[in-house]
Amino acid sequence: MKHMNSRASMLVEALPYLQRFADQTIVIKYGGNAMVEESLKESFAKDITLLKQVGINPVVVHGGGPQIGNVLKKIGKQAEFIDGMRVTDDETMDIVEMVLAGKVNKEIVANINRAGGKAVGLSGKDGGLICARKMKVTKNSPELDVPEIIDLGHVGQVHKINTEILNVLESDKFVPVIAPVGYDKDKAQSYNINADLVAGAIAQALGAAKLILLTDVVGVLDADKKLKSKFSTDEARAWIADGTIAGGMIPKVNCCLDAVENSVEKAHIIDGRVPHAILLEMFTDEGVGTVFAS
Repeated sequence: MKHMNSRASMLVEALPYLQRFADQTIVIKYGGNAMVEESLKESFAKDITLLKQVGINPVVVHGGGPQIGNVLKKIGKQAEFIDGMRVTDDETMDIVEMVLAGKVNKEIVANINRAGGKAVGLSGKDGGLICARKMKVTKNSPELDVPEIIDLGHVGQVHKINTEILNVLESDKFVPVIAPVGYDKDKAQSYNINADLVAGAIAQALGAAKLILLTDVVGVLDADKKLKSKFSTDEARAWIADGTIAGGMIPKVNCCLDAVENSVEKAHIIDGRVPHAILLEMFTDEGVGTVFAS
């Protein structure tokens, strides 16, 4: 009986969140171990299916860096990174598009459909979803009077999101699953774009209630390596300035800050290694990970 009461309490705890987020859009960046371990892939698919079933509109944007790296290794092509960004020549871009929009995207779609959902796979080129531009990167050098321009090849940034196709899918009860490949129709060029940035841009364009970034860490840690569960934008920027937030966490935090400063109510960095992390974040009082609010 105690076990039954515990389950009932969990459902009651979820009720106000189910009411709060009914008909709202949640954008989820899917990456890390949650995309690799079979049990986590299954729990993710069930989470997305449940969200849609209870009247919430999830939009999934996925990464695929390790999968791209594996294919490059198989063909004997050396991966090159500059400031954490993959240098993407013509051949690498073909592989990126094949892996992300083909293999990885369709596997995620199949997992959600197997869990009882209705998922549709897209790349940013479908329906003109992600209008992209070439990313311009400069680096200051003491030997030069002007900053050095670094050519990363087909590495892009989001110029504009066309939400029309997402609105159509949402109205027909489908879950969009998006590969972060953009297109510049003026130059007829495809671009590899960071999945966090794509998720943030889509969340802003849709006016999402939440942006959730699934990672392989528990969230943002303080100087004593303890989880910081809540941030205001000013506090987070201060932590970046003093070096408490550093390394690869900086672009993720900046992505969240940009989102909550531009129409997204809350943004979260949560641990995708925890089974059903999305449901724990969405429907429990305590939540998991780190939340950012304007």
